[in-house]
Amino acid sequence: MATSELTSPRAAAGRRNGRPPALRSGGPRRLARIAGRLGAGVSWLVVVVGAAAIVLPFLWMLGVGFRTSGDLYADPARLWPDQWTLHGVRAVLDQLPFTRLIVNTFVFAGGTTVLLLLFDSMTAFALARLRFRGRNALFVLILATLMVPFQVTLVPVFLTIYHFGWLNSYQGLIIPRATSALGIFLLRQFFQQLPRELDEAARIDGANDFTVYWRIILPNAKPILATLFIIQFAALWNDFLWPLVISSQTRMQTLPAALTLFSSQSGVDHSALMAGAAISLTPLAIAFLLLQRYFVQGVATTGIK
Repeated sequence: MATSELTSPRAAAGRRNGRPPALRSGGPRRLARIAGRLGAGVSWLVVVVGAAAIVLPFLWMLGVGFRTSGDLYADPARLWPDQWTLHGVRAVLDQLPFTRLIVNTFVFAGGTTVLLLLFDSMTAFALARLRFRGRNALFVLILATLMVPFQVTLVPVFLTIYHFGWLNSYQGLIIPRATSALGIFLLRQFFQQLPRELDEAARIDGANDFTVYWRIILPNAKPILATLFIIQFAALWNDFLWPLVISSQTRMQTLPAALTLFSSQSGVDHSALMAGAAISLTPLAIAFLLLQRYFVQGVATTGIK
């Protein structure tokens, strides 16, 4: 057996190449496995570093919310306090009408987002599924408004709301923000992906344009609607400029605007500010956890033909 193995063509070839046949045949596969493991390790390292860069500021915010001012100034970089205290939470709850502010923020962010989804989806349906003269020019004009920040139109919008008598009111908070060019763009791109055979089948059964929009298009657009809901709800929940301008009374302000005034009236109480910010972020985290499946699906499919 040994003599036949040594005199076999495979063994002879291995001796001529200067290495055993097993090493010669298994080398590329071994290198591929090593490269795959290194790539996976680098990927995990990037994920861990990115997650730490995102999570650490939130952990520091929570830590500051339960620290005393002396503990904060002694070592600002430390994540967790030496002595836990509810001073920041009590300051926010005692010195601000917190329940009223939370209700105002929910009404402003939630009501505006619902109207925005309705108006933007109707506009996107017309641009994506209906044929009329000037459709493409109108879409380009809508996209052009993305280059105009809201701050540029703040003064004329404020004057309009003032002449309507809507200062310190919910309609003054909601209506000027109840549409978005970004929402129209995202919804139009998604609606264009849906098969037109759905529209044709519905029209054969006698459906009009609104029935096609309400009964056919919207039920198939849940992923992008959830994505847009999260994006706009988060942006409106954290918005403080427009509520600060339109509401001069504390009873009509939202939580971010009230926290800004709170810091300027009583000095910079960092523990109170961080506690209020942590409380205000809780609804956003809950909304994202509930809708994250639709959010990921909507981001993955929007704009793909």
